[in-house]
Amino acid sequence: MTKVISEQHVELMQAVALGDRNAFEQLYRQTSPRLFAVALRMLRRQAWAEEVLHESFINVWNRAASYDPQLASPLTWLTHIVRNRAIDWLRGSGGHAAETEEEWLDNSGEMAEEPTYQLMRTEEAGKLAECLNHLNAEQRQSIVLAYYQGMSHGEVSAHLQQPLGTIKSWIRRALDHLKDCVGL
Repeated sequence: MTKVISEQHVELMQAVALGDRNAFEQLYRQTSPRLFAVALRMLRRQAWAEEVLHESFINVWNRAASYDPQLASPLTWLTHIVRNRAIDWLRGSGGHAAETEEEWLDNSGEMAEEPTYQLMRTEEAGKLAECLNHLNAEQRQSIVLAYYQGMSHGEVSAHLQQPLGTIKSWIRRALDHLKDCVGL
């Protein structure tokens, strides 16, 4: 993402914080495809991803005033909201997430035709994949589990059988590297 787009998103977030519905609509139009892709990747069902995206943007409308551009870019802040909402959805879904690998593979052919699938194959995705390859194995695996599989830090810790503090350090260092590598 370019610096100009990020600055535009900051301006939109500030306007949304003041209750500007037009700014909210612009922010939604510019960011929802990418955020929907995040939700869909984590939830693996279009209806669930749509619901999470909807709930996330309600949250954005209500909490826009708490956004601080000094702490994160707007897209990072929005992605965290969607990611956390998707994790909440999976935890509270009463087994919704128990979709088997075979069902996922059966549905993946349908996803290849969807615009969101096309979005995930953009130039930015290629750059991110290249940057991920520069991470050490532990950092890469931690990032994949946390951001692509939707696991919490505690779940990553249990899965990798490593202390929670170690996992948090790996993820933080990996995110710093990815931020520098991608150019944000």
